[in-house]
Amino acid sequence: MRLLTLLIVVCSLAWASLSHAADGPGVATVRKANDAVSELIKKEAPAGSAEEKRLAEEINTKLKGFLDIDELGQRALRDHWGKLTAPQKKQFLELLRQLVEANYVKALRGNRQYEVRYVKEEPEGADIRVYTELTLKKPDRTDTISVDYVLRKDKDSWRAFDLVTDGVGLVENYRAQFNKIMAKEGFDGLVARMKKKQTGA
Repeated sequence: MRLLTLLIVVCSLAWASLSHAADGPGVATVRKANDAVSELIKKEAPAGSAEEKRLAEEINTKLKGFLDIDELGQRALRDHWGKLTAPQKKQFLELLRQLVEANYVKALRGNRQYEVRYVKEEPEGADIRVYTELTLKKPDRTDTISVDYVLRKDKDSWRAFDLVTDGVGLVENYRAQFNKIMAKEGFDGLVARMKKKQTGA
């Protein structure tokens, strides 16, 4: 499963140099998450050190309020969610969250330079979609990709449950992969694959 896709998109927040625009509630939410994480990413820590672990935990804490992994996971497993037991749902969401959070540590070792331009935000029913353009500067070229954040209202705040990169959404991508695995290997097979990914096997 391409669980690193989420890592790359989310952590693009951390290395971004932002262009400023008038903020609606959606842009303001994404920008706030960006600012909180970028300050932590600027701090350097030796790979595998206790300090790196502490920084990763701080990043995870900051992003938990922004990125709704539970909502993302439920939507991605929508076709099977109602058939799962409460313990199975809990196990799946915990594994998904652990995979994403563990990969933040790897992102700390990166040295990417991004610039983000906020294009606009638009309502999608009760949700909000924030359109951005992400420019990645490499030694030999410059790449630009579109990254959209789809947010829903959660009590008094907005949280992102889907990220769409160049037209491909995480929810849609994960759903296709999860459905394929579930059809052949069932829930136990999906869990086994996630655990294997977690150990790097």
